Amino acid sequence: MTEDLLQLAEDSTRGSTFLIYGSAISTIVMAIGTILILRFLGPDLYGEYALALVVPTLLYSFTDLGLNEGIIKYVASLRAKGEEERAKRIIGHGLALRTVIGLAIFAIDFFFADLFATLINRPGLGFLIRIASVSIVFQVVFTTAASASVGLDRAEYNATITGLNAFAKTVIQVALVLLSFGVAGALIGYVGGYAVASLVGLGLILTKMRASNKYKGTDKFFKNAKTLATYGFPLYISVLLTSLSPLYQNLIIAYYTPTNVDIGNLRSAANFVTLITVLTIPISTALLASFSKLDSSTHKKIQDFFKIANKYMCLIIVPTATLIIVFSKQIVQIVYGSSYQSAPLFLSLSSLTYFLVAIGFGVLGSLFNGLGETRTTFKMTLIGFLVFTVLSPLMIRPWGVPGMLIASLISSTASALYATDAARRKYKIEFSTIAIIKTYVISAIASVPGLVIVYMTALPNVLKLAAGALLYLFAYATLLPLTGTVTSSELQKVKEITQRIRMLGFIARPLIKYMERFSMQ
Repeated sequence: MTEDLLQLAEDSTRGSTFLIYGSAISTIVMAIGTILILRFLGPDLYGEYALALVVPTLLYSFTDLGLNEGIIKYVASLRAKGEEERAKRIIGHGLALRTVIGLAIFAIDFFFADLFATLINRPGLGFLIRIASVSIVFQVVFTTAASASVGLDRAEYNATITGLNAFAKTVIQVALVLLSFGVAGALIGYVGGYAVASLVGLGLILTKMRASNKYKGTDKFFKNAKTLATYGFPLYISVLLTSLSPLYQNLIIAYYTPTNVDIGNLRSAANFVTLITVLTIPISTALLASFSKLDSSTHKKIQDFFKIANKYMCLIIVPTATLIIVFSKQIVQIVYGSSYQSAPLFLSLSSLTYFLVAIGFGVLGSLFNGLGETRTTFKMTLIGFLVFTVLSPLMIRPWGVPGMLIASLISSTASALYATDAARRKYKIEFSTIAIIKTYVISAIASVPGLVIVYMTALPNVLKLAAGALLYLFAYATLLPLTGTVTSSELQKVKEITQRIRMLGFIARPLIKYMERFSMQ
């Protein structure tokens, strides 16, 4: 690995570490609140809460325009060229543009809430949709500040406001639900979390962007807005299509099922899928900033960095998805109780998508967006959306929600295969095929002790989960170096990088030291 790629890997690792840290803290805090809310509201009212957020969540996607990714890309690339002040202008103009759009979308959601409630076959939800609509404005500020922090190599800001959002949301939601405000109280808490975090995030970014006279350029608002929009429009359409999928999903379930129970079970399963997205989204976001620092003409560096990034994404995500599938029943019963009977199956089926990391899932999008190939990102999203749109109603009729989740898996596979082919044609990218295959085999072998504990012991669920997870991680960490999936030279490079990141080094040092004992190369 060359020195510049080593530096790029270090930047990605540092950014990923803070983003994962913030995401993990956020997930843990919100999980506590969600557990309480689910237990207090029950599947039916929780399904109502989920449906009340469908329209605001969809309409919020109209505020994006691909601007968040554009801010990360241009801020990172401009800073890599030494144009710090121009990067700050990009942030300011992007924030202004998104805020104006956010206010307009909020007004539409608020004034047409009753109509939207009728469209989702729940005419009584108009009042609740109005409450949730307020979150749109605060989300705009929150996500823009979070994106700007990544481009500025200040991922710790992102972690701070992400954790603050979760804490404020959880405290307000739980308090209001306990005070008998029901679903309305839960939605007010949802809005309140974004309100607090967005104001703090805005303060941090504005402090970082204090005026300076170093930059003498004359770029104006409309110039930067055009730059961001040109880059981001294909991503905007992609985000719009991605946002339509869960709405379409909920519409199909609402149409084909007479109660909200399936929606409640699906949403509860989706809450646990965040255990995987806690890792994938931060890593993908950090990789977007890293790929943005590369010149699209330097194919060799792109190929080398992609190969490294994809291999280590597999090493992290494959065992995580495997663990969740093996212990899905225990996880759901420990947290939600036995009333959510379908959630373990829904959780396992949803987790299968993350096994697509072998063909670039989670990395290829960052590669294309970082190198400015947003039209390719749009095409891969469109393929997935069209496949899902066609297959899901055909498969939900005979097989219910599981059929719809399988349709989602098929659509994600089609999208990933297209992206892989495009990356090979444009940049000649390659995969660490042997190491990736070994990773999957090792993950399967390491799951055997856990399966024995699950199906052949009478231990309480908590002990099954704790013992099985520890045995899995022990076996996985032993087999990786023992089989040569991770070599001694790779462990040495990982050690060098993690030692420069104090928080990560503290965690990684004993694990690396253990794995070095079994290294065969």
